[in-house]
Amino acid sequence: MNDVTVRCGYVGLLGRPNVGKSTLLNRLVGQKLSITAPKPQTTRHAIVGITTTDSVQAVFVDTPGIHGGGRRALNRYLNRAAAGTLSYANVVVFLIHAGSWTDDDQQVLDRLKDFKGAVIAAVNKVDLVRDKSVLLPFLQELSKRRAFHEIVPISATGGLGVDILERSIGGALPESPFRFPEDQVTTVSQRFLASEFIREKLTRLLHDELPYALTVDVERFQMSGDVTHIDATIWVERDSQKGIVIGRGGSLLREAGQQARMELERELQHKVHLRTWVKVRSGWSDDARALQSLGYRTDLD
Repeated sequence: MNDVTVRCGYVGLLGRPNVGKSTLLNRLVGQKLSITAPKPQTTRHAIVGITTTDSVQAVFVDTPGIHGGGRRALNRYLNRAAAGTLSYANVVVFLIHAGSWTDDDQQVLDRLKDFKGAVIAAVNKVDLVRDKSVLLPFLQELSKRRAFHEIVPISATGGLGVDILERSIGGALPESPFRFPEDQVTTVSQRFLASEFIREKLTRLLHDELPYALTVDVERFQMSGDVTHIDATIWVERDSQKGIVIGRGGSLLREAGQQARMELERELQHKVHLRTWVKVRSGWSDDARALQSLGYRTDLD
């Protein structure tokens, strides 16, 4: 009987903003770890998701979208958090929107120039390309930009091609014993997920008004019997933004809290008592110390 080769390693999910990295991570691990919204820069932290089979353990790291422009400390942090993944990743999955190549895509590719591991191009959202005849020339042009380990057309939302992508990743990982218990799916805490779920609901409800000017800090996460009590502060940068987040008669904040509570109850499998406050912290997104105090770190702890 032949010995089975065991492989394990870190897989960085890199790409420009809003290309589907978080959706792909959630698809790969089979549960929601990364929040999603149809807006750039929804992901602000490197989030780990782990998949384990009999012979392969892939430690996926979802990253903020690498982008040009934006001079605030938050923008610099987002790019640093994403690019920092290259220092320890064994494999990179470079996500690209099918049929579209932008300056931000090129910026990501430029950052991969000195990466020594395998780079797999995952061409996402192929299900949205109506004229399939344009897809083959796009893939051919993409193959000229770098010697990719493989180019895999996928739909992170629908699951098309994701099994092929998983096999390609598994084959590219180094031979190594597993790093995590076989039943572990993430390293992030439930407290962190609570803050992210609240921010996701606000981001979706606020549309384009001010999703980048707010952040969420969970100040209390305590289980008591069969109820988890969560107190969260939503920080904005100006008094005018505070009123927008609260909404007329508190309607928007109340709706966001209700949606977040319901999702947290599904995640935690018990009742949640959620209280939220909106406070002003002027210039937090352009203050490196403020960012660090609010949990913006570039490590995976």
